Amino acid sequence: MLIGIFFIAIGFIFMIGGGSDNPEVFNEEIYNWQRIRLAPTLVIIGLAIEIYAILADPKK
Repeated sequence: MLIGIFFIAIGFIFMIGGGSDNPEVFNEEIYNWQRIRLAPTLVIIGLAIEIYAILADPKK
């Protein structure tokens, strides 16, 4: 389960940032591939690992 939590945390860390200090200025950095593709993929992988960890039979 710790591996899944790690993947989810890394995904949310990759989503941080990209905003602008001045609300009048638009920052294109918000559409970085890291925030659009990589971060949600890591979060979904982490959730899948968590579901597997919960449903797996520990006696095997």
